[in-house]
Amino acid sequence: MTNKDYIEKACQQFKSLMEEQLERQERMETGSAPKDFAAMEKITIGIVGGDGIGPIIMEQAERLLRVSLAEEISAGRIVLKQIEGLTIENRTALGKAVPDDVLAAIKECDVLLKGPTTTPKGGTLESANVTLRRELDLYANVRPVQVPEEGIDWIFYRENTEGEYVLGSRGVEIPGKLSMDFKVTTEAGTRRIAKAAFDYAAANGKDNVAIVTKANIMKKTDGNFTRICHEVAADYPGIKADDWYIDIMTANLVNKDIRSSFQVFVLPNLYGDIITDEAAEIQGGVGTAGSANMGDQYAMFEAIHGSAPRMMEDGLGDYANPSSIFKAAEMMIRHIGFTAKADKLAAVLEECCEKEKKVVVTGFADGATCKAFADYVIGKL
Repeated sequence: MTNKDYIEKACQQFKSLMEEQLERQERMETGSAPKDFAAMEKITIGIVGGDGIGPIIMEQAERLLRVSLAEEISAGRIVLKQIEGLTIENRTALGKAVPDDVLAAIKECDVLLKGPTTTPKGGTLESANVTLRRELDLYANVRPVQVPEEGIDWIFYRENTEGEYVLGSRGVEIPGKLSMDFKVTTEAGTRRIAKAAFDYAAANGKDNVAIVTKANIMKKTDGNFTRICHEVAADYPGIKADDWYIDIMTANLVNKDIRSSFQVFVLPNLYGDIITDEAAEIQGGVGTAGSANMGDQYAMFEAIHGSAPRMMEDGLGDYANPSSIFKAAEMMIRHIGFTAKADKLAAVLEECCEKEKKVVVTGFADGATCKAFADYVIGKL
């Protein structure tokens, strides 16, 4: 193919992508009422093992759920449903980020507790997480980070269905010469993540929201993200909205003189992905932070870390830290309306992870196993 042929093909592809994204924007404009868990007779929780250390930590997470929610499970109010097939082997063999039968089974659930899934480098197989966020419209990625002794109490609202990730596997290239990926910001998509962040701030006594972008360079996408966030902020007169650039904010999080002044963050997809890992490291490592992916009809809760292939290669899978998925389980229990049970689990996790520390997982054979730590936590419950 000539350069002209590649350009013509790319133009046709871009036209198709633009039409698709405009249709998505129109669907978002109609919206949908959030699911009312309190009114539901039965809540189905999907349990997804994932890859690498995923099945190891998820086995213990399911034990934790069965203890925390024992009464509700016994009464049939809550059903735990195993979801099979979301493995790298199955996804690669079928050439689908989320196989059709797996997606159908997931959509029969109300919420998911999900282990990490592996995404191959290169190629065309999309991330399973990106696919699930899009298919289930999980537009808000919510990640809390707390270090009480340093006055850190942060919560990040990362837009979850747009930015660089929504079309990340569908860019264009002229082989050996040029490659381009696309970044997407929609009016409706940005407005709903901004509203989620400001609603949280208003409901939890927070008086500051940091809007984090690179709007001085990405003038169309990030520029509009900033504009829309400030338009939403106007409906919350008691909350101050501050603009920050992503590069300086990464520095601010390690600046002990000012970092405790931050409360709520709202930011586009890629920046949120990166900076929440930095924030988790300040808390004690990516193994310590849970993550929620929220939508109006579905929600997915997971560990912030990946599938840890190096641990598996080194035969250390049994020493994986389940703290992150345990915190995700606590967030999920709270989301479906069992606040007292979530509070109890949160208190136990704080005692085990931050105060007593009688059983410590290091990720190496000199530390406790995943199961031993789970026994410690479950014993406290």
